[in-house]
Amino acid sequence: MGIDEERKTEVYLEISQAATLADAAYWFQLIFAAGIATIGLVLSSPAVIIGAMLISPLMGPILSLGLALAAGDFVLLVRAIANLTISCSVAISFAILLIFTLPFKEATSEILARTTPNTLDLAVALFSGAIGAIATCRPIKGVITSIPGVSIAVALMPPLCVVGFGIGMGFSLSLAEGLQISRGGGLLFLTNLVAIAFASTLVFLGLNIDTETVRTRVKLWESSDRESLAVQNFLGRYNFLQKLRPIGSLPSRLLVGFVSILALLVPLSSSFAKLGEEISLKQQQNTLRRNAISIWQDQFSNFPNKQIRSSIERLSISEKDKLITVKLHVFTSKIYSDAEKEQYVQELANKLDKDPQQIQFTLTEIPTASNEILAKKEEISQPTIPTPPSLNELQVNLLQALNKAIADVSLPPNTQLVDYAVSISNSQALLVNIVYLSDRALSEDAQILVIQDIQKRLRVGNAKVSLDHISTGVSEILFDENTATIPTSANDNLDQLGKLLQLYPQLNLSVAINLRNLENNDLKKSRFQAIATYLGSKWQISQQRLNIVPSINSVNLNAVNSSPDSKALLKITISPKKE
Repeated sequence: MGIDEERKTEVYLEISQAATLADAAYWFQLIFAAGIATIGLVLSSPAVIIGAMLISPLMGPILSLGLALAAGDFVLLVRAIANLTISCSVAISFAILLIFTLPFKEATSEILARTTPNTLDLAVALFSGAIGAIATCRPIKGVITSIPGVSIAVALMPPLCVVGFGIGMGFSLSLAEGLQISRGGGLLFLTNLVAIAFASTLVFLGLNIDTETVRTRVKLWESSDRESLAVQNFLGRYNFLQKLRPIGSLPSRLLVGFVSILALLVPLSSSFAKLGEEISLKQQQNTLRRNAISIWQDQFSNFPNKQIRSSIERLSISEKDKLITVKLHVFTSKIYSDAEKEQYVQELANKLDKDPQQIQFTLTEIPTASNEILAKKEEISQPTIPTPPSLNELQVNLLQALNKAIADVSLPPNTQLVDYAVSISNSQALLVNIVYLSDRALSEDAQILVIQDIQKRLRVGNAKVSLDHISTGVSEILFDENTATIPTSANDNLDQLGKLLQLYPQLNLSVAINLRNLENNDLKKSRFQAIATYLGSKWQISQQRLNIVPSINSVNLNAVNSSPDSKALLKITISPKKE
C-alpha cells in the first residue's frame, strides 16, 4: 500500500491525537451531530439523519481504540476509552434534553429501524472498520473523522441518539417501551463500536504499524503530550495498574476481540432469525395475494363477451393453522352465484396445491348502479288519481317514504346506519345527511355508490347526500392501582363518548375492564359503576345503555398473557333492530 515508516508515524500520531479531550471543535461537532441526528430521527427524515452522519466525529476515538489494541499501547487505550465514554454520555444526554423539550415523542420508522440490529449490521460494521483503517493509513490528505463517509457515520451517532430518545420517552411516557428502544439502540451502537475497533485492529496489525522506529517517536510525543503524561502519572501511583500496562500478549488481545464478537452474535443472530421469518412470511403472503388477484382477474372479473363485470376494491389474506382466510371486496354489476364462488375456491386451491377445505372465502359485493338487485327494487307502480292530501298526510307519507328508502340502504359489511336527517328548502335541492357506524370511513368509491343508491331510492337525482362517520375504535382508560376513580386524563375521551350517546339514542357503549394480578375482582363493578355515574351525571346517559363485556375486538382482558395494567376499553355499538 506504499506506507513507509514516515507515514506509519504520521498515522499513529494522527490517530492518537484524535482521542484528545481538549479539542473544542470535536465537542462542538459531537453536540451538533447529536442534535441533528435526534431531530432527524423524530421527524423520520433520512436527509437530516445523513447530515448528522457526515459530521459525526466518533470515528477518530474508535480507531484510537483499535490502534491501542494492535500496538499494545495502554496509555492510548485509556485515553480512547475515556474519550468514548465521555462522548457517548454527552451525545445521549443532549438527545435526552432535546426529547424533553419536544411536544411529541412518537417512535418513528427511522427510530424503530435502529432497535433490532442483526448479524448483517455486524458485517457492515466490520467492513466499515477495515475500510476506515485502510483509508486512514493511505498517504492521502484528509480528516480522520470523515472516514469513510456515510457507511461509517450511519452506524455511530443515530444509534446513540436512539438510546437518548428511549430514555427520554421512558421518563415521559412509557418506561417499558422506552427501555426497549434504548436497549435496541445501545446494542446497535455497541455492535458497531466493537466491530469497527476489532476490524481496525486487524488492519493495523496487517500493516505492521507498530515498528521500533514508530514506537520511539510515539514515546517521544507522549512525553510532551499533557493527556498522555496525566495517564502515565495516574498509572504510576498504583502498582496493580503498572502490571496492566502491557495489556497482555497479542494472542490475548485478539482473543478478547473474538470473544466480544461472539458474545454479540448471540442477540444479533436471534434478531436475524426473526427477520428471516418475517421476510419468509411476507413473501408467502405476497405469493398468496398475487395468485388470488390473478385468478379473479383472469377468470371472474369479466363477462364472456369481455365486458367488465367487477373490479377489486380490497383484498385481505391471512393464514393460521394451515387455514387460509381470503376476504375479497369487489364492485360488481352482477351478483356472483354460490357455484361461481365455489369455482373460485377450487381454482385457488389448485394454484396453491391446497385442499379446498383449507380455504375460507368471503366475498363482499358492492353493487354498482346497473346491479340487477337494485333494478328489481325499482318497481314503478301505476299511480291512481290521487286525492289531494292534507299537510299532515304529506308529512306522514314523506316520513314513511324516507324510512322505507333510507332505513334499508345497502352499506358495506361491518357498517351500520345510525341515523339520518332530511331538510327541504325552496332555494336548494333536497339535503340528506346519513350517519353511519364502522371501524373506518368508507372509501371514496364506496361513498359514491352509497350516495347513488340513496338518490335512486329517493328518486331525486339532484339530492345532495352527505355521509358522517362515527368510529367504532376502542377508547382506553387507565385506572390507578386498587382504585375506581376515573383519572382526569380520561375525561376528554368520556366526554366525546357521552356527546355521541346523547346525540344518538340508538348507540350503546360496551365496556371491558382489566385488573392487575393482585387487584380484587370487585373493582370491575366499581370501575364500571364509576364510568356509568360519570356519563349519567354529566351527559344523562342511562346505565342500561352501558354493557360490561369480557372482551372487545376478540381481545380477552382476563387472559393469562394479557397486560397487567388496570385498563378499561370502551367501544361504541348500536342497538339491534326490533322486529
